[in-house]
Amino acid sequence: MVNGKVWKYGKDVNTDVILPGRYLDSYEHDYLASHAMEDLDKEFSKGVKPGDIVVADTNFGCGSSREQAASCLRYCGVQAVVTKSFARLFYRNAINQGIAVIESPECVDALNHGDEIDFDLLGGTIKNITTGQEMTFRPLPEFVMEIINSGGLVEHLKKKLG
Repeated sequence: MVNGKVWKYGKDVNTDVILPGRYLDSYEHDYLASHAMEDLDKEFSKGVKPGDIVVADTNFGCGSSREQAASCLRYCGVQAVVTKSFARLFYRNAINQGIAVIESPECVDALNHGDEIDFDLLGGTIKNITTGQEMTFRPLPEFVMEIINSGGLVEHLKKKLG
């Protein structure tokens, strides 16, 4: 169970908003994290904490296929992204970076920006501490959870291959 805060956004949050292209001159983790979501929410990179989740409407991660969009969220400590739908390349990039990706219209509709939540990836539950409401979602497959729990695909492969 992870405790965190909800950062909620609308439809079509694209990779150029998640990490603006002008910051692709570096792979340094803190640098990328410091610019996450800045064109959409100036407070995000200053306020996001490990365990927080991003919640959005539909088509999250549309646009370019840059993996740095998912990476910068991971470097900020984002535990999961919960949406009604993902752009497919972002979906896989997020898993590769160790971020849980949950498609759940019920959860999106029930969560508000700033809500405090308890989030259980294995059990498929979110408890909204702010409102008292509990929601369920379909847990991710075991092989995906292995990647996420390893910290991403590269770390997962290092562990498997020794």
